[in-house]
Amino acid sequence: MEEANLLLESVKFMVLGMTVVFTFLIILIAVVNIQAKLIAKFFPEKSPVAPTTTGKADEAHHVAAIIAAVTEFRKNK
Repeated sequence: MEEANLLLESVKFMVLGMTVVFTFLIILIAVVNIQAKLIAKFFPEKSPVAPTTTGKADEAHHVAAIIAAVTEFRKNK
């Protein structure tokens, strides 16, 4: 009979602990969502500035960077 009482008590503590953790997580999610809404309201993101370079010039820079990286890689082998 003593083992049954201990088992029942352990189940009660387990349920209590899981309830406390679950409640804490629900409150945490609510607080984070409220914080995100407040930050978005009072500190809105600025619209991104349009790039000043043209697409072809930007692509040329990427190609040059890739060629330089491949050349450096082959030189170090």
